[in-house]
Amino acid sequence: MSLHYDGGTTIIQDEKEECLCEDGVFIEIKKLGGNCRRIRSKIGIEASLDTVWDILTDYEKLADLIPGLAVSKVVEKNDKFARLFQIGQQNLPLGLKFNAKGVLDCYEKDVEILPHGKKREIQFRMVEGDFTQFEGTWLLEQFSKTKNEDNHQVIGGEESSHTTLSYLVDVKPKLWLPIRLVEGRLCKEIKTNLSCIRDEAKRVITAFTSL
Repeated sequence: MSLHYDGGTTIIQDEKEECLCEDGVFIEIKKLGGNCRRIRSKIGIEASLDTVWDILTDYEKLADLIPGLAVSKVVEKNDKFARLFQIGQQNLPLGLKFNAKGVLDCYEKDVEILPHGKKREIQFRMVEGDFTQFEGTWLLEQFSKTKNEDNHQVIGGEESSHTTLSYLVDVKPKLWLPIRLVEGRLCKEIKTNLSCIRDEAKRVITAFTSL
C-alpha cells in the first residue's frame, strides 16, 4: 500500500483499492475483476435528511445544479419510483468531449428510524445505456443534535442537523470504453456531484433562515 499527495488530494493505493479524499469528499475505488469497478463515496452536509432528499429527488432540476449533467428528464414517475433519461458530459484533453447517456430506474425507499437519527436511500439501476452494468445506491444518514434551554442535547432541529450522503455504484463499461478512462471521469464527476448537492443544501438553508 502507498500514500501520496496530489495537490490537495490524499491518495491511498494498493493493488485492488484506491482511496481519494478532497474537499470533504471521500472516494474509494475497488477492482471487482475484469472491466468492473465499485466506487464508494461520501460527503458530510450540514442539513437535515429531508433537505438533502428533496434536492436529490427533484430529478429534472439536477441538470441545473450539476455541471456534468447535460440532461435529466423524468420519463415515468409513480409512488416511490422514477425512470430517468440522463446525459452526462465531460471534457477530455485535446478539446474532445465524453458523453454517456442512459435510462435509470430509481427506487425510493421509506425512512428508517435509527436510535440517534434516521436514514433513507434510493436504489438505482441503468436499464439502457452506454454501460453493461451501472447500479448502486444513494444513502442518506442523519444524526441530529441540538441543545435545549438546559443545555442538554436533544434530537432534531434543522440548524444542528448533519447528514452523511453516500453514493455507491458498480460500473462496467461496454468493451469499447477503456475502464481507466471511465473510472477517472466517474470519480471526477462524483466529487463534483456531491459537492454541488452540499452547496445547494447550504443555499436552501441560508434562504430559509433569512426569511
